[in-house]
Amino acid sequence: MTKKPKLEHSELSGEYTEDDITVLVDIYRPAGTQNDWKLEVVTQNEDLFEWDEPFATDREAFDEFLATIARDGIHSFLEEDDIPTTH
Repeated sequence: MTKKPKLEHSELSGEYTEDDITVLVDIYRPAGTQNDWKLEVVTQNEDLFEWDEPFATDREAFDEFLATIARDGIHSFLEEDDIPTTH
């Protein structure tokens, strides 16, 4: 049986809320290493978005997340059926 490697999570990881939508931002790397950081976003419906390319620092990963929100909006992480509508 293979053990999962222990992970070091960035202090920048955590919940992020905008427009009443909350996602979990997870920035991590293998514990005890100086490896690059990985970025994932998990929605309230447990949809997972992973960036293919790693980041040299956890700050770069978080800045990319913020840039995605600024460019595409937090709704870009939701399925069309999950987007709140107003009538």
